[in-house]
Amino acid sequence: MLFLASQSPRRSELLRQIGVDFETLDVSVPEQKLPGEPPEDYVRRVAREKAGAGLLAVAGVPGAIVLGADTEVVLDDEVFGKPADAADAAAMLGRLAGRVHRVLSAVAVVSAGREWQVLSESQVLVMPLDQAAIAAYVSSGEWQGKAGGYAIQGLAAAFVPRIEGSYSGVMGLPLHETARLLGAAGLPVSPAFRKL
Repeated sequence: MLFLASQSPRRSELLRQIGVDFETLDVSVPEQKLPGEPPEDYVRRVAREKAGAGLLAVAGVPGAIVLGADTEVVLDDEVFGKPADAADAAAMLGRLAGRVHRVLSAVAVVSAGREWQVLSESQVLVMPLDQAAIAAYVSSGEWQGKAGGYAIQGLAAAFVPRIEGSYSGVMGLPLHETARLLGAAGLPVSPAFRKL
């Protein structure tokens, strides 16, 4: 049985997209970068900690497998995280505007005896934005709970002329990589991934 250690509606939607049966878990893991911790190590650690916390919650379920994920926006090696408020979201968008940034999405799949992990990296170009455009976007409220202060699957799609990498990874769960991990864990996914 697969458990998703996340209450994110978009992660659930993405996981359903590849035809996997699962239940969600509500886990609480601190998402704070350690001093000197590289962004790649940070997202891997948080994904692994979420999966581990989920596995502890379902320790009594035979054959339980737990998926944890973390997605972060990174500009010049600075992890942006989720904005604290509207002003913080506007500041993030102002810094991303006219630049290419990285989106790191780590996935960890754990069972009682094994662990699988992958990191997806995408490059996202945000068009130049003036203060009026940023204010209009922030007033939509779509930035809430979103790394970097935007949701690629929503209104912010109009700000992004180019993505190199995984679109679903920018949304929060890279499906190609996730399907490979689940296949390695022996879960029923697309036949192409069952023996990888």
